[in-house]
Amino acid sequence: MKRLLAATAALAFVAGAAQAEIKIGSVLSITGPASFLGDPEKKTLEMYVAEINAAGGVNGQQIKVFIYDDSGDANKARTFATRLVEEDKVDAVVGGSITGTALSMRDVYEEAKIPYIALAGAAAIVVPVRPYVFKMPHTEPMSCGKIFEDLKKRNLTKIAMISGTDGWGKAMREECLKMAPQVGVTVLKDEIYGATDSDMTPQLTNIKNTAGVQAVINCGFGQGPAIVTRNYRQLGITAPFYESHGVSSKSYINLAGPAAEGVRLPAAALLVAEKLPDSDPLKKVAIEYKSKFEKTTGQPVSTFGGHMRDGLFILVEAMKRAKTADKAKVRDEIEKTKGFIGTGGVVNMSPQDHLGLDLTSFRMLEIKNGDWALVN
Repeated sequence: MKRLLAATAALAFVAGAAQAEIKIGSVLSITGPASFLGDPEKKTLEMYVAEINAAGGVNGQQIKVFIYDDSGDANKARTFATRLVEEDKVDAVVGGSITGTALSMRDVYEEAKIPYIALAGAAAIVVPVRPYVFKMPHTEPMSCGKIFEDLKKRNLTKIAMISGTDGWGKAMREECLKMAPQVGVTVLKDEIYGATDSDMTPQLTNIKNTAGVQAVINCGFGQGPAIVTRNYRQLGITAPFYESHGVSSKSYINLAGPAAEGVRLPAAALLVAEKLPDSDPLKKVAIEYKSKFEKTTGQPVSTFGGHMRDGLFILVEAMKRAKTADKAKVRDEIEKTKGFIGTGGVVNMSPQDHLGLDLTSFRMLEIKNGDWALVN
């Protein structure tokens, strides 16, 4: 009888220990063409979870993370999402590096009623609003809006566009084409390139030969934009050239080389953390994350790792306010997030807005001498 009681007590202790663990899942594009997003996201997640656990965890509970690599494949991502729900039984998810994978997983988590904070750009992830789905990065309409804002300041109203066929490129192209006439911008030429194209000279030649083009916008992510940038300079096109925040990492500058000089793009304040005025509320958070990430990994910071940092802490703070990892209660608290100062901006969620950012959280940057510079 004593042995039975001891065994029962031991089982109860093990069960109690298991219940004292918070399970957070993450499916990221750690390898493959989008690894420049997924790799810093993974390293950021591991870095902060280790720090949080060392400080006692969340509500006295340690965090256990389940990380899967989808290599940028939407089908793999959905399979891993199902595994997180059915086998790992996670309490929440922060992940989805690119639009295609984030969208493929969205309904899995929504149907399971598991809080999901996506790290991809497309507005379609959270529009229309789904109760359990949130996201961190700025959207393609915001990217278009910030670029058009800068174009108008420069009195540039006649443009050409060249866009990739990737999920982000297609989505941003559609938004820019829709928004352009609303803000007094005329698109004189609209060119497309494939995800595996290695030379965009024919499309750019068409743009060069189009009379009246005052500026060019490239919608895309991955290696495509770097190729476009190099081809652009090789053809001697002198019109101002814009990229989206889908290329806001040092890898783009490295891939494009000297051709990136003068390129403008909207991006999070994180990339110019030290150059922000002291009055900027994002400066302290941005510098702290940049310093920690670069010291820990030996790699330059990118906005993509910053999205993971922000998503993780919005989740952690929601769990602290809820005093539990209960999925419904945590969901409610994420939606109540107000005044959260992150690397991507000040986040104010609501039942109608599961992103919580506006254009003021964007900065217009220009690449100068191989680095990021603020455009005043």
